[in-house]
Amino acid sequence: MAGARHGGDPPACDVTVAATEQALAEVFREEAGRLAASLVRVLGDFTLAEEVVQDCLLVAWERWRADGIPASPSGWLWTAARRRAVDVVRRDARYRAKLALLAAAPPPDPDPDDRLALLFTCCHPALSAQAQVALTLRTVCGLSTRQIACAFLVSEQAIVQRVTRARRKIGAAGIPYRVPDADQLAPRLAAVLSVIYLLFNEGYLTSGGAEPQQRDLTDDAEWLASLLARLMPAEPEVLGLLALIRLHRARARARFDAAQRLVLLADQDRALWDHAAIDAAAGLLARAARLRKPGPYQIQAAIVACHAEAPSSAQTDWPQILLLYDALLVHLPSPVVVLHRAIALGQVAGPAAALASLDELGGTLDSYHLFHATRAQLLRELGRPGQARHADEQALGLTANPAERALLEQRLTSPAGPGPAI
Repeated sequence: MAGARHGGDPPACDVTVAATEQALAEVFREEAGRLAASLVRVLGDFTLAEEVVQDCLLVAWERWRADGIPASPSGWLWTAARRRAVDVVRRDARYRAKLALLAAAPPPDPDPDDRLALLFTCCHPALSAQAQVALTLRTVCGLSTRQIACAFLVSEQAIVQRVTRARRKIGAAGIPYRVPDADQLAPRLAAVLSVIYLLFNEGYLTSGGAEPQQRDLTDDAEWLASLLARLMPAEPEVLGLLALIRLHRARARARFDAAQRLVLLADQDRALWDHAAIDAAAGLLARAARLRKPGPYQIQAAIVACHAEAPSSAQTDWPQILLLYDALLVHLPSPVVVLHRAIALGQVAGPAAALASLDELGGTLDSYHLFHATRAQLLRELGRPGQARHADEQALGLTANPAERALLEQRLTSPAGPGPAI
């Protein structure tokens, strides 16, 4: 019947709007961090810079949806940002000295120094480690408070408080906006690496939204890690993180099927993996190992390399992976590491041993969906389907990622379905 649309293609206007909004989101991801970095450099004020960026993005969202994305999005945004900043500064006598700087400031350019400087400014040792990471993810990387809260497994309000306190402390302490001297890099390195790692994780398997992954975030993470490797070429943990990111990205083509459903590691077509990238990442990892300063990112990269270099799932060296997780727990004792170690333990010693390891965690990971998904698979292997179903239902209620939800729903409707993602 004419006009009826039951499961058919969406109307052309809906497709156009969706395409425009996706394009806008990609532009904002690309430009927001650069714009914030440039404003912080000129104004020296994180709160004011972010307020201006958000105002400009809202105006751009309205105008560009109607008029189209301009030929130079960064130029348009910089002009709008400078005007908005001037309006704000004029209302506050403390900032009148910044007016001349704003008038003379050039537009942001693709030079990475601004973002790298902002990254190290946010990771100043005067701030707590958690505040450093939260502030950087929010200001430099443009993640939402919800995304950051998911990464930390805490409430959004807790993240808002951390970011607000960090901004105030930077302003009150007069922390300089610059890449620090070589002898000052080390105290900030752990936080910088953590930021890049969490940014990559959010892109690799998103905490929410319509898409299961955000490749622009993984692009940003690899780019920042490569910049850091050029800045600190003799730092093994930097090389380890870059190797870890590249090893994961090497199997990107096999991670989702044509319907964007998650394909578990054991079921992936290894012919689709980028084996040249795997070899190159393994070379980075070997270079890091020669520096003889092991750390958590190198160990995690070694674990992923064990998977990536196995000719098939059946030939995976699980005993070696278990030993690497034991080493990782020495460097990074955390419930999430215990969870992933339990998956390896299950492959070596059986599901009962793995489940006992998870049960020792108590309630520390009750808000983490992969904890319940892993328990569900182990319970299913032990012949306890009722408890497994309950655990899968708990996991489903804790994730908004569409690919993970589809996998869990499949397990609930087909109890013999796939196991947890690794």
